[in-house]
Amino acid sequence: MDQAGEERKLQLNKLDEIRLEAYENSKFYKERTKKFHDSSIVRKDFEVGQQVLLYNSRLGLMGGKLRSKWTGPFVVTNVYPYGAVEIQGPSTAKSFKVNGHRLKPFLSNPSLLDVVVEETSLVHPTYPPI
Repeated sequence: MDQAGEERKLQLNKLDEIRLEAYENSKFYKERTKKFHDSSIVRKDFEVGQQVLLYNSRLGLMGGKLRSKWTGPFVVTNVYPYGAVEIQGPSTAKSFKVNGHRLKPFLSNPSLLDVVVEETSLVHPTYPPI
């Protein structure tokens, strides 16, 4: 009986060593994946007065596939540390804070403003006579 008790203690000690090694491997894996993920993130720097577009995450659930998920342009009024940005709408004086990852720079193209677009209504199609 004494020998069986010693073997059981050795098994428990070995189990604790294996558990500790698995815990250390898990920490090492998490550090590596965090480092890889952080290296792929591109930091966006915004300046006060810059025009930006805001990503509307609610459109992902119910929006149509041709509907744009970006609204704006908004004007950056303040840039906070750690990626927070305060923006203001063009027609309202109300400003609010958003995460910088939800913003992208607004690139206006003045040559597109002069383009005339032909509109075709598909509500009541007309068919040629037979």
